Amino acid sequence: MSELLLHGGRLVDPASGVDAPHDVLLRDGRVAAVEKAGGLASHAHSLPKELQIDAAGMVLAPGLIDVHVHLREPGQTYKETIATGTAAAAAGGFTTVVAMPNTAPVNDSVELLEWMLDAKRGAAVNLLAMPAATFGSMGVEITDFHKLAQAGAVGFTDDGKPVLEDDVMRAALVAAASLGVPVSQHAEDTRMTGGCSMNAGRVAFRLGLRGMPAEAESKIVERDIRLLREIERVDHVRPHLHVQHVSTALALRAIREAKKDGLHVTCEAAPHHFTLTDEAIGDYNTNAKMNPPLRDEANRRAVIEALLDGTVDCIATDHAPHASHEKEVEFERAPNGITGLETALGLALRVLHREHGMPLSRVIELMTKQPAEVIRLRERGTLGVGSHADVVVFDAGAEWNFAAKASRSKSKNTPFDGAPMLGRVHATICGGRVVYRA
Repeated sequence: MSELLLHGGRLVDPASGVDAPHDVLLRDGRVAAVEKAGGLASHAHSLPKELQIDAAGMVLAPGLIDVHVHLREPGQTYKETIATGTAAAAAGGFTTVVAMPNTAPVNDSVELLEWMLDAKRGAAVNLLAMPAATFGSMGVEITDFHKLAQAGAVGFTDDGKPVLEDDVMRAALVAAASLGVPVSQHAEDTRMTGGCSMNAGRVAFRLGLRGMPAEAESKIVERDIRLLREIERVDHVRPHLHVQHVSTALALRAIREAKKDGLHVTCEAAPHHFTLTDEAIGDYNTNAKMNPPLRDEANRRAVIEALLDGTVDCIATDHAPHASHEKEVEFERAPNGITGLETALGLALRVLHREHGMPLSRVIELMTKQPAEVIRLRERGTLGVGSHADVVVFDAGAEWNFAAKASRSKSKNTPFDGAPMLGRVHATICGGRVVYRA
């Protein structure tokens, strides 16, 4: 029997409606007891100190869940491995991450999915995956959703590429609906973004770069919502569309209306889209190049408003590591993407909680309970008795600056090197084991 007692901290568990000082006892990978502060004092006397964490002045919360990460294994292990990426996740307070399929080869088969999820890969936290929605992520023919779901798929996506053809996206939504899992869409009409490397607008004009219009994102979202309406009417099933890394007011408007109409649409926002604008590109800083691109201030504020009003369902990092030599090229040639697992909590607390007044419990909900609901995880995203013993302990008032060189990720491509953060992770516990300690 293995035990770990956390005491003296403020338990914030939105799924259980708890926000008060509590003690939490973990036993054999599950939450064994949750009592008001001091309620487990007698148990503390019987446990050796090494099996206790004094969380005085800290927040105890369910381990964070990220439904959108790129771990680069197999095929691009010079950028990241499952072991290094999940170590970065643990340092950021995440205990569950969902890997995207744009590996080499693309994760579009049961064999590759099982290989990725095998314990031999050395994941430090719970690793889940969304295999490709279409073979090779080519957008032509959907993969075997049924067999992949049986092997552990929590959804399907061609992330990095949109499913452009109406009939293919329709088939994917219908197939996923029969399994009760989402189709997660990278909303970009690539017919409108060819040769573009940043957001269309004043900054792109000044830098002499071709820009991606906001409509490239919103048109795909609007198309997918039309398909949902049609499928519900004609096929009498209820598909779940999840829109990844929403970055524009236009797309958010469409999602907001679809939710009001009762369609099953969820979406995520990335910390970089609610923290930075395209001004961060400055003098062609490739560490500020991503897709969707950083937008202007009006769109950044639209993302924040959508987080505040509940339109956005969860925060996801889109952690996308690249080697330094890949980013140290001309802006248009550099790959899209930044690392994000170790900065997500610090940015969310700084921008959403401190600057925009979002309650701490709501920030935690967006990173625990709600992502768990998006991918239908049971007994995660909460610290109720009997749930998985996944916990993050952090100092919500700690101010610090992120240092890319100290990152656990194999890659250091971030626009947040030296950026101020609020809230520092003290310990991350996954399945009752301490997987990170500051």
